Amino acid sequence: MNRKLNHNIVGIFIAAGIALTSVSQAETVLKASHQWPGGKGDVRDEMVQIIARDVEKANVGLKVQVYPGSSLVKAKEQWGAMVKGQIDLSAFPLDYASGRHPQFSATLMPGLVKNHEHAKRLNKSAYMDDIKKIINDAGVVVLADAWLAGGFASKKNCILAPDSVKGQVTRAAGPAFEQMLAGAGASISSMPSSEIYTGMQTGVLDAANTSSGSFVSYRLYEQVKCLTAPGDYALWFMYEPVLMSKKSWNKLNKKQQDALMAAGQKAEDYFFDEAKKLDTKMVDAYKKAGVEVVTMNEAQYNEWLKIADQTSYKNYREKVPGGKEIIQKALAVK
Repeated sequence: MNRKLNHNIVGIFIAAGIALTSVSQAETVLKASHQWPGGKGDVRDEMVQIIARDVEKANVGLKVQVYPGSSLVKAKEQWGAMVKGQIDLSAFPLDYASGRHPQFSATLMPGLVKNHEHAKRLNKSAYMDDIKKIINDAGVVVLADAWLAGGFASKKNCILAPDSVKGQVTRAAGPAFEQMLAGAGASISSMPSSEIYTGMQTGVLDAANTSSGSFVSYRLYEQVKCLTAPGDYALWFMYEPVLMSKKSWNKLNKKQQDALMAAGQKAEDYFFDEAKKLDTKMVDAYKKAGVEVVTMNEAQYNEWLKIADQTSYKNYREKVPGGKEIIQKALAVK
């Protein structure tokens, strides 16, 4: 009797194993990698989680496994990994790939994006058509557009007019900001946003600029004296879309691709609302931590733009293929 029972149990497990195998064979698992903290309310992580949840609900044989906090691929290596198809999705600051495609520096160019509504208009412009063609030709697909506002913070003094950064060792997100800040007299130290806290803690950095989301997620309020928030004159905006490897995209069927695009649109809509809230959340967090919070006025903003025009804009126009046209197309969007 025991032998018969055991035989039946083995039969059940074999049947279950066959069923599980057929399910796993029918389901494609996509690997999503990004550098942001997972499960802590970072909106870039949440964008990817929305896509993961919605794709699974769509029941098209797709699952997205999310690897946050650079746990699968380092921050700046994700573009190359996507192009090769080693990872499938990423919430990725496009400017990180400007070493490979210098045109991408226009997605983190001082003063080109004034506010969130302006960013939305830019998404549908000839400027972004040019950028997205380069993305696509390189082997990557855009699932969701996302722009983050950001600001400056310093351990020494408030950063307002350009002369306020003189002599400060500053982390600037991307070459264009580095050029402008160097033009204003700052010293530059390059690193991903995930390393700013340690840089300030160890005295390597005096100041940094990054997104509102990173200012909160990485708790930089523990290290700084003054925060320059976006306000009415945001100098800092960065394009951080959700991207997908074209190699991975091309392996999917039409239903799976449609499910991903629909999920991407939902994530984009969510992000647009949340990005505005990030600025408020940042200001609240820094004030609560006892950090002084300031905003630039129009005159200070225009001083920065003059330096940008002589440094980062000039460099981009002269050295980047098609750079003059890309800058012109961006500036044409009011």
